[in-house]
Amino acid sequence: MVAQPLAGRKIVVTRARKQAGSLSARIEALGGEVIELPTIEILPPTDFVAFDGALVRIESFDWLIFTSVNSIEPFLARLAHVGKTLRDLQKLKIAAVGSATAERLTAAGVSLTLVPTRYQAEGLLESLDAESMRGKRVLIPQAARARDILPQTLRSWGAEVEVVEAYRTVAPVFDNSAVKERLLRGEIDVVTFTSSSTVSNFVQLFGGAQMATIVGTAAIAGIGPITAKTVAELGGKVAIQAHQSTVDGLIEALIEYFAGAQKNN
Repeated sequence: MVAQPLAGRKIVVTRARKQAGSLSARIEALGGEVIELPTIEILPPTDFVAFDGALVRIESFDWLIFTSVNSIEPFLARLAHVGKTLRDLQKLKIAAVGSATAERLTAAGVSLTLVPTRYQAEGLLESLDAESMRGKRVLIPQAARARDILPQTLRSWGAEVEVVEAYRTVAPVFDNSAVKERLLRGEIDVVTFTSSSTVSNFVQLFGGAQMATIVGTAAIAGIGPITAKTVAELGGKVAIQAHQSTVDGLIEALIEYFAGAQKNN
């Protein structure tokens, strides 16, 4: 008989609907009930002028850095749109933040130079240094309004960094009353967050109230320290944090949390 350590647990998944599948499927396979509440929607840039302009000059860059799996499909599509192919990337050093990002790039035929062991911008910076990056030209396709610690640090090291908007995230508009009622009645065990955007949009969806007030008795699960920091800034506290900032890491943290809860009962 397959173990179901999340049996009976009611877990809210706030990822974008297109991305929620892997996390939701894992939770359900372990016996949990998934309540999907997508707090972000991924959209194309408002225009492609800057993006396409950089890709036309792709061979002029020394480094290409992907900080999210969401940048990959737009990058590949626009690369083809401007008449370039993966062969035009052969002389570039390419870095990927996160295992999912690295796996998707590898599957697309992109050869990677660097995948940091710590899956966030700070982990990538720990793997680089000012001396090697001084004078280098770096392209970073990322989300609009993404964290700027990576480009700012690289620039302070003397690199020439070009950041282009590959996609944007918005808060979808829909009726969340059913989930709200279940939270108020204490029927939900955990609310999961996989990025700072899912956190801030979740609070926006519930009228800007303090996070702790919104979730009530439900525990908050976060995929990493940056997400946990955003939760704290918005009035909540992460009780379940992934040791590795991946879906697998989040699932392991959920299993550990409920195993501990059972021992304490």
